Amino acid sequence: MLTDEVRYKLFRLFEENPEISQRDVARELGVSVGKVNFCIKALIERGFVKASRFKNSQNKVGYMYLLTPSGIQHKARLTARFLRWKLEQYEDLRAEIERLRSEARRQPRRNG
Repeated sequence: MLTDEVRYKLFRLFEENPEISQRDVARELGVSVGKVNFCIKALIERGFVKASRFKNSQNKVGYMYLLTPSGIQHKARLTARFLRWKLEQYEDLRAEIERLRSEARRQPRRNG
């Protein structure tokens, strides 16, 4: 359930906005708030994220999510892995586009 992609995106969101709500994280990731809660708990248990309570401007208690030193190291490894994966997808897509272009050039053209 906690894939490398989800973990990477969570780390990125927490770095960009440590005070982000679980509801906003869920909206960004396109998943349920329950899944976000599960994933955050897993990251806390692994020692990658620390959650601190704070009082926000709307008189509500919120959490601040901070990456721990091991979380920062883990994010660096995830970033490299995620980049390799995205580059592979990109190369596969380029090859598929080239195959489609070749096929389209070989097709006889019909007059409308």
